[in-house]
Amino acid sequence: MLSTVMHIDEKRRDVLTGLLARGPALQDIEGWRGDAGERPFIHAMLIALNRFETVNLAYGEETGDGALIEVAARIQHFAEHNMESPLLIARANGGSFLLATSKPCSRERWQWLSEELLEQIAAPIRHPETGAVRLSPRVVLYGGVIDSADDMYGELEQAQKQLQNQAGGGRLVWADRTVMLTGRPTQLLEADLLTALDRNEIEIFYQPQFATVDGHLIGAEALARWQHPELGRIGATALFAIAERADHVGHLSHHIARKAIEGAVNWPDFLRLSLNVTPADLESGNFAEDMMAAVAAAKFPIERLTLEITEHTLVTELDRSAMQLALLEKKGMRIALDDFGAGFCNFRYLKQLPLRYLKLDRSMVEGIASDARDLAVFRGIMAMAKALGLSVIAEGIENEEQLRVITEEGCDSYQGFFRAKPMTGDRFQKFAEKL
Repeated sequence: MLSTVMHIDEKRRDVLTGLLARGPALQDIEGWRGDAGERPFIHAMLIALNRFETVNLAYGEETGDGALIEVAARIQHFAEHNMESPLLIARANGGSFLLATSKPCSRERWQWLSEELLEQIAAPIRHPETGAVRLSPRVVLYGGVIDSADDMYGELEQAQKQLQNQAGGGRLVWADRTVMLTGRPTQLLEADLLTALDRNEIEIFYQPQFATVDGHLIGAEALARWQHPELGRIGATALFAIAERADHVGHLSHHIARKAIEGAVNWPDFLRLSLNVTPADLESGNFAEDMMAAVAAAKFPIERLTLEITEHTLVTELDRSAMQLALLEKKGMRIALDDFGAGFCNFRYLKQLPLRYLKLDRSMVEGIASDARDLAVFRGIMAMAKALGLSVIAEGIENEEQLRVITEEGCDSYQGFFRAKPMTGDRFQKFAEKL
């Protein structure tokens, strides 16, 4: 099973989050035994939202359910960009989630991944009435040969209860309690990143994008990956989290943009390149000039470049950001509002920014083929986009039914694992030449 929810039978799915339910998940883990019935070595983590019932009491069950849906989406998004397949993700019960894999993984990497995932889950969830909902996740880790999936889960659950009842305790513990790793020291990890930048070890992957009408390739979004010599692959989410702690987001972002543009120079001239913009980029007074210089240095056609900005990128200095983006738009670049629907969008952005695209977050398309309300929301967004003269690209398309619906509803383009996963520059070049 991949690290995203794909083709899960209705009877096996948790109704609220769309993840696997606990029972089917444990059945799947039990099925990881080999042909000879040997016991599998499993790495697992049980994430629980500490005192989650207080969220329901304070804000109501509807807000609590929304928070669980958002946590599920954050786990899936982190897993897709940082964890290897096959990975099982399930809602265990209430406010707890289970992740498990039989793929070889070091104990240190499994803990490091869990620490980064906890940071993602703990980030405030924006709410239109309360302002933000803050969650307190705690995780129990497991690594070892299992006699049965039920026994493994029992150990995780027991350790989780002890962790929840531990006054002033930490956020992470191993179920066996035999080795309490501290993870790779933050300062050492930050130093590793600087070395990786100096040695040009950050890889660029490209996520293909397609037109919905005829399915032809129209371009790709650039994504960063770091193959750490000890911790293994580190995806963009964790990579930028490390850079932020080291105050090197701007350096990293510029490095990625330069490499991505250079890697796209020899693409067929009908393909577009999409780059993500960070808050550090827009806070720089020279962002527009630096971006134009990078394009000019690589001799990449400026009109084939799209900059993707997220709502949180624009939290401060909106007027200044709008001016810089307008300058780039006049030079031929296109601007997209990324992850639309993931938060509580300030519609001022749609009015003030020189946008060409709305890029829908995966949460906006996950249920459109099976949930009437999800489809209604999707149609509302499409109607608004058309009224504003904006094209729409959907991300996270994972199955044929989702693709069928977005095509019928007039969505312009899409990306997702259903058609193609992110790939290296060389593979993307060959992929483009074959189509």
